[in-house]
Amino acid sequence: MLKDLLKNTDILLVICMVALVAIGVVGIYSAGYNTEVNKDEYIKQLIFFGISFVIMVVIWLMPNHIFDIGGYIIYFISLILLVAVLFTAKLMGASSWFNLGGILYQPSELMKIGYILTFAKLLIIFKKDNLNKIKKILTIIFMSLVFLLPVGLILLQPDFGTAAVFLVITLFMLFKCGIKYRYILIGIALLCILAPLVYFFVLNETQQARIDVFLDPTLDPLGSGYNAIQSQLAVGSGMLFGTGILQGVQTQLGYIPIKTSDFIYSVLSEELGFLMSVLIIVLFVIMIIRLIINSKYAQDEYLSLVVIGIAGMIFFHFVQNIGMAIGFMPITGVPLPFVSYGGSSMLTNCIALGIVLNISARKTKSFLF
Repeated sequence: MLKDLLKNTDILLVICMVALVAIGVVGIYSAGYNTEVNKDEYIKQLIFFGISFVIMVVIWLMPNHIFDIGGYIIYFISLILLVAVLFTAKLMGASSWFNLGGILYQPSELMKIGYILTFAKLLIIFKKDNLNKIKKILTIIFMSLVFLLPVGLILLQPDFGTAAVFLVITLFMLFKCGIKYRYILIGIALLCILAPLVYFFVLNETQQARIDVFLDPTLDPLGSGYNAIQSQLAVGSGMLFGTGILQGVQTQLGYIPIKTSDFIYSVLSEELGFLMSVLIIVLFVIMIIRLIINSKYAQDEYLSLVVIGIAGMIFFHFVQNIGMAIGFMPITGVPLPFVSYGGSSMLTNCIALGIVLNISARKTKSFLF
């Protein structure tokens, strides 16, 4: 049994994950070297990975029918925690974390897994041929609530970056489910209409400033635009081979903000250069392609939707984090999967990969690389 699982499991996904974790640990070590607060974070990251890896292996070995009920359990527990976290003290301007004896836990992270497993199940129910029109309408209402409840609570923290992840996950799953293109176009049109309304009437001054500075960082080079400018300077100064570990000016002198998590890509780009920057992107592209392939060969449509939802989650984090580091995306607190420091993020991503490995080990047919 174990031999068969190993034979069919997508090992290339594991290789990409381990490579990204190793690169991240090097970056976290260098970023925290000249600080007191972040000095030992690379050790904690290795511990987080060790624990998360064991959990990933356990999930890989489980029968995948457990995902059906497991998704509902994770969703509802995470929903309760998202309500509770709103009453905690704000950290970096948001009530997003529980402080568990010095270790920060972010409930919105695990909610991504619960949401993917739950929403995929509801999509399968919606597609059933025996549903009458009233039941289909009720299912759509329930699906909307399943989406809006966590997103609304996350927006109250406020954390617009994490809320956007759920939108991208949903779009990936709807596209895989075969939604008609006219609905996608209608959705895009609604977003275009709602965007200015959200900007003027929903976002606070700090969030508006982030968007303004994203469009032009020089508007406030010492304030809201500081992070973007310093990050881009770090990425550009790395050139082809980088300045060397512990040798980056922006990194070691503390000009890069939140450098072990949000801007870890800037640290790695400065000290290990353009080649490392490209390697990280290549590893993520391979990972996302493998996820899409695994989705195609999953045992059934439900598992296929789960894998594509996870692909959407990884894709958004990858594009958003690297995009904000190089000035292509607005700055948010979205971490780079497997690379950025953080126990909640590492645990969630390893659980997600464990689910994919579980599904790939039981796929309907083998496929080459």
